[in-house]
Amino acid sequence: MVNLEHVTKVYPMGPFEVVALRDITLDIADGDFVSIMGPSGSGKSTLMHIIGCLDRPTSGQYLLGGEDVCRLDDASLAHIRNKRIGFVFQQFNLLPRETVLANVEVPLIYAGVKARERRRIAAEALERVGLGDRMRHRPSEISGGQKQRAAIARALVNSPSLILADEPTGNLDSKTGHEILDILTELNAEGATVVLVTHDREIAERAGKIVQLRDGAIELIEGTGRGGDADGAA
Repeated sequence: MVNLEHVTKVYPMGPFEVVALRDITLDIADGDFVSIMGPSGSGKSTLMHIIGCLDRPTSGQYLLGGEDVCRLDDASLAHIRNKRIGFVFQQFNLLPRETVLANVEVPLIYAGVKARERRRIAAEALERVGLGDRMRHRPSEISGGQKQRAAIARALVNSPSLILADEPTGNLDSKTGHEILDILTELNAEGATVVLVTHDREIAERAGKIVQLRDGAIELIEGTGRGGDADGAA
């Protein structure tokens, strides 16, 4: 699924350079549940952005499903992000003036799905995450946990093979955070590959593999990656 070989990411800062990632080599197989953890500034978000085709490495190779995505143009990368990757962010990134249903439809609009069909698919995704009775509400009318469920539903509508979750429980209380992790664990059990970024060890231990970053490099890899622990954070 994900194969990174000697990936480095350098950001120019005026006359200086900031090395965000240093010689990262990492394999994530189909069906893995992987946590990427480390302190602030360790390179977690940069690595997530590269895996999600939101950014390109300065050097090294990234194969996604055997395809060298570093060689693709921006339009091709946008297509991959829309069809093959589902994103879940800490800040939810919901459109405040739109209903929950309309928010979940957004990836389908970009995919060219017709209105009736995309409403059906979005409604089914909301039912799947327990928001069937909230789809006509706006984000301001639902709780933080419900907003994150909506964000997960939005990530699911194009049936991605890879789900990337960047601190998905960071703005939630402990109980609600565990519920969100349960959903991600269930999706993994159904066959989705899940990559979770977190700074929290307890959350990271829900995954089958933990990748520990420090100063932009891999410090330690624990586990095999095969499936998350449904009871690990209970």
